[in-house]
Amino acid sequence: MLGYNVIIRPNFVHLYIEPHVAHAIYLKVIMKQQLISLIEATLSALKADGKLPEDAAPKVMIDNTKDKAHGDYASNIAMVSSKLSGMKPRDWAEVIINALPDSPILKKAEIAGPGFINFFVTEAASLSVVDAIFKAGNKFGHNDSGKGQKVQVEFVSANPTGPLHVGHGRGAAVGDCISRLLIANGWDTTREFYYNDAGAQIDNLALSVQARCKGFGPGDATWPENGYQGHYIVELAESFMKGETVESADKNYTGTKDADDLDGIRHFAVAYLRREQDLDLKAFEVDFDVYFLESSLYSEGKVEEAVEALIKNGYTYEDGGALWLRTTDFSDDKDRVMRKKDGGYTYFVPDVAYHLEKWQRGFARVINEQGADHHSTITRVRAGLQALKMDIPEGWPDYVLHQMVTVMKGGEEVKISKRAGSYVTLRDLIDQVGLDATRYFLAARAPSSQLTFDIDLALSQSNDNPVYYIQYAHARICSILRKLTSQNLSWDQANGLAKLDRLTEDHEKLLANNLGKFPEVVKAAGTANAPHMIANYLHELASEFHGYYNAHKTIVDDVDLRDARIALTQATRQVIANGLDLMGISAPEEM
Repeated sequence: MLGYNVIIRPNFVHLYIEPHVAHAIYLKVIMKQQLISLIEATLSALKADGKLPEDAAPKVMIDNTKDKAHGDYASNIAMVSSKLSGMKPRDWAEVIINALPDSPILKKAEIAGPGFINFFVTEAASLSVVDAIFKAGNKFGHNDSGKGQKVQVEFVSANPTGPLHVGHGRGAAVGDCISRLLIANGWDTTREFYYNDAGAQIDNLALSVQARCKGFGPGDATWPENGYQGHYIVELAESFMKGETVESADKNYTGTKDADDLDGIRHFAVAYLRREQDLDLKAFEVDFDVYFLESSLYSEGKVEEAVEALIKNGYTYEDGGALWLRTTDFSDDKDRVMRKKDGGYTYFVPDVAYHLEKWQRGFARVINEQGADHHSTITRVRAGLQALKMDIPEGWPDYVLHQMVTVMKGGEEVKISKRAGSYVTLRDLIDQVGLDATRYFLAARAPSSQLTFDIDLALSQSNDNPVYYIQYAHARICSILRKLTSQNLSWDQANGLAKLDRLTEDHEKLLANNLGKFPEVVKAAGTANAPHMIANYLHELASEFHGYYNAHKTIVDDVDLRDARIALTQATRQVIANGLDLMGISAPEEM
């Protein structure tokens, strides 16, 4: 409850708000919620006056305006409820405006277009967000919409066959940001890495390492047809033949020095490359709560259990010596082979078993962040899960698929890495442009869009470099307090918050309005699994701050105005820092 005492009288509603209650409202409720409450009170009064049916329950929506000349917020309530009133939308909008309660947050309301209502809020109302930011600190923008429900985010999940490439890096950046957003939205979040440590790619890895152990290389007659050729294979073979020990998350393996020990080579190679990928992720500051091995699905009989359940439920048939799943029963364009003639399972079958295991762990929501090449598996996995008849929701799990990354330097595409041999590694980018720039550039665009990673741009210290531009805004705000100290002046935070009414410039109101949008952006980005929304918001906020800083002096002689302006800038610094944290990016105090 907002603490309103609403008295309904003929033709109008008067809203009495005690001063201390009003102040609490300003601090605790975002502007949209306040305006919704005003409109709902108005509709109640209009029902009492007989201008709306008693059972009318139109949904009140408030949106930001694109042009502040048209107000701060807008609503289509008159258009969606005009039929209930028996009036034309614009005429009905006028009735609503005339019946709006008195409120300290509302300066005026106007009709626009076919019946939109534009709301202009008071400066005091828009600036109240500053106090709210100081009170919430690094939790400003967070909410409890997830209500502590369990969600799992699976991302990266690279085959342990080589160093992580830039595509894996994009998945790591997007997946980690999604996880951070879910936590900020009140979800109980588990980060998970799925190791594909079984199958043909692992056999090929073992044969490639074995060939190197025996002194063979690409071009030799004994070299595997699709052998891995990166320099890391040479390093791996040398480590095995030296009898070195590799520590992975769950087991230690020691090289047997026997080039004919293919099984030993296989285990050693997987452990070696798991360690390498873990080091890549550590350098990228991405952590996981769970590392899941595909091989465990076979060793624990989970694949067979899933297959038996599908057979029992009548969704399979045999044809041509193979076992098929009738995925066409679940909107697939054709049925799919589950078990091949040779007895091996196709790759989507263990995926079905894996996701059944996820469901059994109690995740209300599962999000798989994967490369776009996984698109074909979505229908098959979901079909398999429905065919299990385990009450798994239709459309579960969710998928976020990222497109490929093109790396450019000096106007030319960079295609290879010395160590990987045929692709650019994540470590290459981190080494060249740093952690922050790498994370930002890989997560700042919608995953569904193609991404060009321009190394020269990522290295530039200019306004053209978006991550530099945002971080510089944070550092610039930090410099204000250092300048204050250098001038033997101080800042009184309490006085600054008490004197926010001194902030009358349009720049100041616009900056405050943008600060107030942050909680909405966090919620929307978390719902849509869209970290790029945070990046876009931060760039816009940085632009607003830089414009304000260049147009208005912060350290002025007027103490009250100075304290108020510093309060506004420090609130801006806090929101920038909170947004950068959601992207896993640092907020430097100096640059």
